[in-house]
Amino acid sequence: MKSFSITEFIRLIVISLLMLWGFFLIKPFIGVFTWGVILAVALFPLFNKFRKIFGENNKKVATFVFTLIFLALVLAPTIMMTSSLFSNLKNNLSLIQNNELKITPPTEKVKEWPVIGERVYQNWQALSKNSQKYAIEHKDFILEKGGATIKKFTGFIGTILSFLISFIIAVMFMSNAKGAFQSASDFTNKLVGGIKGTEMLLIGRDTLRNVVKGILFVAIIQAFLCFIGFKLMGIPAPAIFAFIVMLAAIVQLPVTLVVIPTILIAYSTSDSQLAATLFTVYIIIISLLDNFLKPILLSKGLETPMILIILGALGGMLLHGIIGIFIGTVLLSVLHRLYMAWITSKEDIIIAS
Repeated sequence: MKSFSITEFIRLIVISLLMLWGFFLIKPFIGVFTWGVILAVALFPLFNKFRKIFGENNKKVATFVFTLIFLALVLAPTIMMTSSLFSNLKNNLSLIQNNELKITPPTEKVKEWPVIGERVYQNWQALSKNSQKYAIEHKDFILEKGGATIKKFTGFIGTILSFLISFIIAVMFMSNAKGAFQSASDFTNKLVGGIKGTEMLLIGRDTLRNVVKGILFVAIIQAFLCFIGFKLMGIPAPAIFAFIVMLAAIVQLPVTLVVIPTILIAYSTSDSQLAATLFTVYIIIISLLDNFLKPILLSKGLETPMILIILGALGGMLLHGIIGIFIGTVLLSVLHRLYMAWITSKEDIIIAS
């Protein structure tokens, strides 16, 4: 048995301390860096096609234009939503102070809502009659919930800023895709042994792209189609309801549960029973859309069983939040491939001699 000398022991301690020090230095940036890798892998096919349009001699111009277009698509709706929200909030507070806020009183149909109908009707009725009096009587509740809402909103703004930083990191990776892939491939080959590391890397890449298409893309489609239905039906705050639909779809909550309040609102406020029924059928179909699209997009081109991808998404989300959806699915896909390679291998594994 080989023994360590004092010098080798000290070297091991120093290297361990340096690695630990380095970890704590980069710890605050692990989240945005991970999102940057996810965005780079997911967006690279689109980025590559975009760059080919400009030609090999205009790669920097193509990268700059792609970045501007993508940031505009993200920032424009965010700025519009934020400014609209603050503007509406300011106007409503002013109207409440002057007791000029006009709210349509509820119909008797609201009382028929299961469980919450009577309570919602009473509060809605009181608010529509005298908004100032209602605000004063429920001041503590409004301040408590309002403060929590503001905290969540500021957290959302922070998420958007982190996303922008992650996107800039992603652009840097995509601009040097060959070098980044080669570096990652060398690392995984060194870690796994032989060229199997590259195979694992490709499995992780394909899994990640399928998750983006099967979860994020489907969630955006559902939110957009729901927004159209909310808008046509005259549901109040359609953008907010659509945003909630998208979040529910991303975190794997049943979208049908999210759209039930809009169905109740439609039946309670619409003069046409037919219109409310058509809206209900439409919105239920859209809420169930992920049950058909998700299995197709998630498992396309992968050998990983569908159940493992779903478990990876749900378990990863519970453990690490939204980013865990990607981490969990990639990890289980790689582990499944390692497991299959192990049980099909005819070579004996020597643990110790």
